Amino acid sequence: MSLDRYEPLFFNANFKESASTGALVAYRGELILEEGEVADANGRRKPPTEVLKQAVLLGDAGGLRLISGSLDELQQFPLVVEKFGADFNAGTIAVFFTVNIPKGFVTTANGASIAFIPLVQGMVWTELCDLVALDKGDFKGQSAADKVATVYGALKSYKFKYAEQSVEEALKTTNNAKRETHGAI
Repeated sequence: MSLDRYEPLFFNANFKESASTGALVAYRGELILEEGEVADANGRRKPPTEVLKQAVLLGDAGGLRLISGSLDELQQFPLVVEKFGADFNAGTIAVFFTVNIPKGFVTTANGASIAFIPLVQGMVWTELCDLVALDKGDFKGQSAADKVATVYGALKSYKFKYAEQSVEEALKTTNNAKRETHGAI
């Protein structure tokens, strides 16, 4: 799978390119989870109403190998499954940094291992690298796609230290946390 089938969902894309090893293709940017309404007679749309922020995808002919990003609410996860769940399998690793959950948990969907980690501020890429203890030196001389493949390789042997819980149970514990942003206004 070259991720081409997901191109209509790419939003604010940073890159989509092939890794140097194997048939892996990586993408970083945002992913549309819910389209905006049609704005005019020409079919142009308003901005999407729901997006997976700071998304990281890695795919090959076998499906998605890695999907990660930031969800403002755990309630957005069914949209992720609707758009990408068909490509989840036992080889898929999914990590979602979620703003409105009080504690992390792991679950399984379509055979994929999925981790939800609370995060109200921070960058997905930085948090992924910190999670598996990768630093700048580990990426020296690599292309953008090879960096994503390196993170995936490290995540394959990583064991999440969170309790197993269903998304339905976790939805009962969500809170009102909002994303914290800092910087120029």
